[in-house]
Amino acid sequence: MAHPQKVARYSIRTIAFYNVENLFDTVNDSLYFDDEMTPSGNYNWTLERYNIKINHIAKVISEIGQSITQTCPDIVGLCEVENLKVIKDLINHPLLRIYDFKIIHFDSPDERGIDVALIYKSNSFIPISFKSHRLLIFNDSDQRDFTRDQLVVEGLLEGEEFYIIVNHWPSRSGGVKRSQPYRKAAARLNRRIIDSVLRFNVDAKIISMGDLNDNPNDSSIKNTLISSDRQNEESSALFNPMQSLYKKGDGSLAYRDQWNLFDQILLSKNLLNDNRKSYTFWKAGIYHPNYLRNKTGNYKGYPFRTYVAGSYQGGYSDHFPVYTFLIKKVE
Repeated sequence: MAHPQKVARYSIRTIAFYNVENLFDTVNDSLYFDDEMTPSGNYNWTLERYNIKINHIAKVISEIGQSITQTCPDIVGLCEVENLKVIKDLINHPLLRIYDFKIIHFDSPDERGIDVALIYKSNSFIPISFKSHRLLIFNDSDQRDFTRDQLVVEGLLEGEEFYIIVNHWPSRSGGVKRSQPYRKAAARLNRRIIDSVLRFNVDAKIISMGDLNDNPNDSSIKNTLISSDRQNEESSALFNPMQSLYKKGDGSLAYRDQWNLFDQILLSKNLLNDNRKSYTFWKAGIYHPNYLRNKTGNYKGYPFRTYVAGSYQGGYSDHFPVYTFLIKKVE
């Protein structure tokens, strides 16, 4: 008599990253250059517009990975958030409140007052420690260029130890070549953080994610941070699943008729093991349903933004979110 075959069951966790494009409150903060994002500023940033933005971002986060896992991500890295208040407003939105998200956030010295942060479901991730690492960079006149810190969170994802790093590397303003040293400095800091974790624990599971303002094949990411889309490279190299997406022409933001994939999630090599008894990498993607894209005009197909050239569009963000699935066999 034939025995019925046992069907393998898997637990799937979604890790996501989203550049939410200027999630500012409406209050003028005298310490930062946020004046334009106030009701009397250039952008006429009113409470009504702010609430629409919160609705939009909450909707997007609530849906990432939903078709596979029937729930929203367990861990989400954010960038371009102004302060703790806007993140609290976001996780208290009815679409997200049900998941009991918690926040890890530090104010960074960025001139515009934008920060990185991590939100996580308290029933699946338990933080052990967290630290903000300052990126010190100087311009041609030897003046300090104030930018975002890198956030490192050590914690337990369903009992498994993970290190999550959230990045927002210096932008390309002033030109790609001229600003490249700043991103290489960010890559060096990221690499130092990763190496210090690996010295402490050679088997550490590390996920580094963020808006890196460079593409997967750029030198800062391939050579300075040391990454590859091949699974058999040296063990210290990070695996970058975004590289193959970029090769296919996929992107998370568009500029001058060209797609870029600045938003990336990179993983330490031990997350590629096939033992499936612990969480391992399954696949990565860019979340871009139709409603996140412009329907018409010159920018058709581009991300549907909040503002374009100072004019209010009522969209979501100039970036699409990215995500990765981790999978584990359930006994």
